[in-house]
Amino acid sequence: MEANELKDLEYIKKLSTQYLNILKPAADKSCNAEIKVLNYSELGCVITSMLKLCIMALENDTDNKSSIDVGLVLEQALHLFPTDEMELLDVINEILIKE
Repeated sequence: MEANELKDLEYIKKLSTQYLNILKPAADKSCNAEIKVLNYSELGCVITSMLKLCIMALENDTDNKSSIDVGLVLEQALHLFPTDEMELLDVINEILIKE
């Protein structure tokens, strides 16, 4: 590499560490983005709002040219759904029923 190319590459690396910090590399060569919520109630509101958005987009999509990618929004809502926590609630509920 020429000196200018190395200088440009170092500058890009410096910029990337300063600005590119939303996506975190994952083990399977994909990336993770973190969503911050206050608690499970807020997470539930986020998921509910995303689902309502999809319903509205599908109801108003008469010409099939919606600017909302409903599939993408539903996929993200699915990733946000607290499955492990729901399993924990099932275990707790079973314990309470037995008593």
